[in-house]
Amino acid sequence: MSSNPDNESEPAVAGEHAFGQAPPSPGAPPMVGLPARKLFVERARRLRQLAERVPAMAAYLQFMAMVVEAQHRIVQQPRPALTSGAELAMRHGIPPLSIDGLWRDMSWHDDLEALLEELDAQVVEPQRGWFEALRRLPQTERAELAHAMLEGRPLSLEQRAMAPLMGAALQVAWTRQARMLPATPPRPAGVTSGLCPCCGAPAVGSLIQIGMARSRVRYLQCGLCASEWYAERAKCAQCGDSKTLDYSGLEDEQGERVLPIQAETCDHCHSYLKRVNREWEADADPLADDLASLALDMMIADRDLARRAFNPLLVLGEPA
Repeated sequence: MSSNPDNESEPAVAGEHAFGQAPPSPGAPPMVGLPARKLFVERARRLRQLAERVPAMAAYLQFMAMVVEAQHRIVQQPRPALTSGAELAMRHGIPPLSIDGLWRDMSWHDDLEALLEELDAQVVEPQRGWFEALRRLPQTERAELAHAMLEGRPLSLEQRAMAPLMGAALQVAWTRQARMLPATPPRPAGVTSGLCPCCGAPAVGSLIQIGMARSRVRYLQCGLCASEWYAERAKCAQCGDSKTLDYSGLEDEQGERVLPIQAETCDHCHSYLKRVNREWEADADPLADDLASLALDMMIADRDLARRAFNPLLVLGEPA
């Protein structure tokens, strides 16, 4: 299904008061939001809901819900803060938790070990093989896998099998640190607007929010640390074009919407990014709904559009 581009007028959005910028207007939605405390709990609940609604993917989505529940337990374990230079970085327009500068120092090593221990008794075939392979993987090769994922480099077949659990550890490490930031970073501008203001990673997707202050406001959500930042609804998050946007969604045989998610496609930069709408379903989650909507990726595969989403729990193979 395709629909016309979103041409609704933009609401007034608050500016950031940190680092000399104008204070927000009373009642205006924030430009940037740090990850919520119940992020992993709510995401796991959403994955279990989706498992019931998408029977063909039920086993996979239930497994990912189990992983996300483990993430919730691990993210609460204390780790040293790496935010001492955060304010200086933000003053210079640099993400304070930059994946380029901090990937070696982050606690993903310890978080991965904790996840392996948490999940050991629960993982069965067919996941058991790659689970044991990841457990045996030398630290140098684990670091190589983590770095390749953060840089968006192609992975080998064996690496792709191990990547979701590595991605889960990376998410835990960056989400914990994002929650410890001393201030909220300003929204990125210009060509970096599609990158997270906290860590510099790409978005997993966008979402239309609900609530008193954020009703109908569109945010991009980071695939790594789950921070959110404001994005105009009728502009491509990749290139800023507004003339060639189109929206495709999934429908059943009766023409009813299957999931509250659409692929926002741009013929200007030949890419797409999924968008969930919480006005349709309040529990929608960009990452969880992305996992459940692989049929949407398949539906638009013949359009030669690059998938721009960064979902560390979903590592797809290179196109044939």
